[in-house]
Amino acid sequence: MATKALSFDVGDYVVYPKHGVGRVIDLQSTDIAGMALELYVLRFEKEKMTLRVPTNKAESVGMRKLSSDKTMQEALATLKGKPKVKRTMWSRRAQEYEAKINSGDLASIAEVVRDLFRPDDAPEQSYSERQIFEAASTRLARELGAMEQVDEKKALEKILDILNKAASVHHKVRVEA
Repeated sequence: MATKALSFDVGDYVVYPKHGVGRVIDLQSTDIAGMALELYVLRFEKEKMTLRVPTNKAESVGMRKLSSDKTMQEALATLKGKPKVKRTMWSRRAQEYEAKINSGDLASIAEVVRDLFRPDDAPEQSYSERQIFEAASTRLARELGAMEQVDEKKALEKILDILNKAASVHHKVRVEA
């Protein structure tokens, strides 16, 4: 089964599942154990981190281009939905949330953001819930920001605005019922 290798150019924004949105800053050739290896050099500005990914492994590790507009719109639509909170132990849910975030799948990340969002009038979140919410919302905001060419703060404001509007709708439904 021949698959076309992913191709990224210097300057491209890419999504690396475990780290989020980064930028290809260089293509390098290096010799490791007598073998020539082509590498993408990715820069994650927020973490001040540089990552080297072998070009032939980019696809298998899940590295991808930024999402399409359609995929982003679907993810933002997910935020408008009613939060789904499972009644399982928190440690189990936390593992599931982390797996969704690290999958790099925008829809899954949006589900985590939606499910862990707490409006200002809701009870306080636990520290670990807040940490996971912030990780997911930051990941979503970075990709939205890169796509819309705005900074992460503006993208996060847009996400929180959608979540607050959705929360007020779902809250009204509960009060009337």
